[in-house]
Amino acid sequence: MRKMIAAALAVGMAAMTVTGCSSSKSESKETTKSTTEAAKDTEVESTSDQKTFTVGFDAEFPPYGYRDENGEYVGFDLELAEEVCNRQGWELVKQPIDWDSKDMELDSGSIDCIWNGFTMNGREDEYTWSEPYIDNSQVFVVAADSGIENKSDLAGKVVAVQKDSSALAALNDEENKDNIALRDSFSQLIEYADYNTAFMDLEQGAVEAVAIDIGVAQYQIDKREEGAYVMLDGDDNKLASEQYAVGFKKGNEELRDTVQNTLDDMVKDGTFAEIAEKWGLTDSVCLGK
Repeated sequence: MRKMIAAALAVGMAAMTVTGCSSSKSESKETTKSTTEAAKDTEVESTSDQKTFTVGFDAEFPPYGYRDENGEYVGFDLELAEEVCNRQGWELVKQPIDWDSKDMELDSGSIDCIWNGFTMNGREDEYTWSEPYIDNSQVFVVAADSGIENKSDLAGKVVAVQKDSSALAALNDEENKDNIALRDSFSQLIEYADYNTAFMDLEQGAVEAVAIDIGVAQYQIDKREEGAYVMLDGDDNKLASEQYAVGFKKGNEELRDTVQNTLDDMVKDGTFAEIAEKWGLTDSVCLGK
């Protein structure tokens, strides 16, 4: 009898032990699952917190923004934006845009800003602007052997300009009677989608001059045969002067302030000047001066 009772007790204890182990294993699985899910939740939250910064730019506007021979988007403005993103922990998205559609892209939220040799003069009330960082002028480029020495020599000539550019705006400025008279003296003013195509036509003799921003003009001249093209010299031969800034959607002061403060830090530690020197724009920089 005692043996039977002892045996029964032994079986009962064994059952309790097995049940206890099973329960403990089940709880361990639940704990592991809960921890894994928490880790996943944390990972998702961390990813969702990562900020992208989408810069809208004209991909045919060297040295500020363009596609290089390797198919990469590069340029002075894009490198500045990259450095801002590095310091803020943002991911830079380089978004080429049709320059005619820049306002639609900005208003729709497709891009966070327009950063690509963007003239602020005359547009002060249309965007929330950074401080100006480049002093710019519109000039004329001609073949060195063209015999054209002054802008008055452009009378009767075919002149190229980029569509919706600062140079075109200067030529169409009704308040500047001298520029209007100059424009009207051309035999033809042809608007191009980009300056690369305009310079190809200048090389072919299809046009006799290109009205263009001075920084872009210097880049285009430098990449061609040495001495083949020149800018008309002297202040009297300039169409206008202006300043470049970063344009944000009207009212987006928070993002503007973050970008501006970062640019100011880059000026203070010399990074801004280094990038400007790399792209041959040291003499054009005005931020921090």
